[in-house]
Parts: sequence; C-alpha cells; structure tokens
Amino acid sequence: MRGAAAGLLVAVVVLAAAGCSNNNSPSSEASKAASAASSVASRAGGVVASATAKAQKELDRVKGGVNAKGDIELGAVTKDGDRTAVPVTATNSSGSKASYAVQVDFRDPGGNLLDTVVVTIDDVDKGASKKAKARSNRTLSGDVKADVARALRH
Repeated sequence: MRGAAAGLLVAVVVLAAAGCSNNNSPSSEASKAASAASSVASRAGGVVASATAKAQKELDRVKGGVNAKGDIELGAVTKDGDRTAVPVTATNSSGSKASYAVQVDFRDPGGNLLDTVVVTIDDVDKGASKKAKARSNRTLSGDVKADVARALRH
C-alpha cells in the first residue's frame, strides 16, 4: 500500500507543478488536489492497517495451531456484490479431524496489500476437503489477486 500511496503522491506533486502559475506559486486547485490525495492515501493505509491488525488478532486466538499453508488452495478471485471474494479449500492432511484459520491477502498487480481477511473452516475430517469463501472487508477495484498469507490447522 505504501508503494501505491507514494505513486499517488508523486502524481499529485507532478500535477501541482503543472498547475503552477507563471510566478511558480501553486494554484489553489493544485494545492487542494495534493491535500485530497494525501488524505485518501492516509485513509487507505489506515484501513489496511486496521484489517491487518484484526487478522492478526483472530490468528492469535488459535491455540496450538500448526502451519498448514500446504493444505490450502484458493480458487479464482470474483466479485461478490460490492466485495471481492475467493473460494478457499482446506484439505486435511493430518491424521485426525481438524479446523483451519486462513489469512487471505488481497493485492493489486504490483503486490501492494489492499485488504486482508481471516476465514475459518471447522471440522474437516482427516483426508477430506471442505470449502469456505474469503470476502474482502471493503470494495476493491482493479485487477485483484489473492494469496494465502498464513494458515493454521488446529
């Protein structure tokens, strides 16, 4: 997200420079645009930070969990109403029934984090698979990719 915010800020600086009058003082419109862009970048960064903190808190509740990223498969990213969603499949490779907590990150093509969510999949029999859906916390636009950031089997 920092990369996207920095890119936006550079674009605003270029626009502000282009909006300067002949005496090199920024125009009122360029100053307003720079302020608005800075505010948008700050709010977007805050939203992602909040989602990341919430995901971490949910994963911290899992006691005795083991890394299970290899048990998780994501399907194709789609729109689900005004949100972005991805199917999550957990295939239990352990020797007994287990539950999963899976953190799914939504990213732009540049790899910048747009949102993150935790989905739980309960009571998956040994050797069996079970599905759930990870749905973004907010509306995301553009080409969104999803990846498994963390997965805990417990």
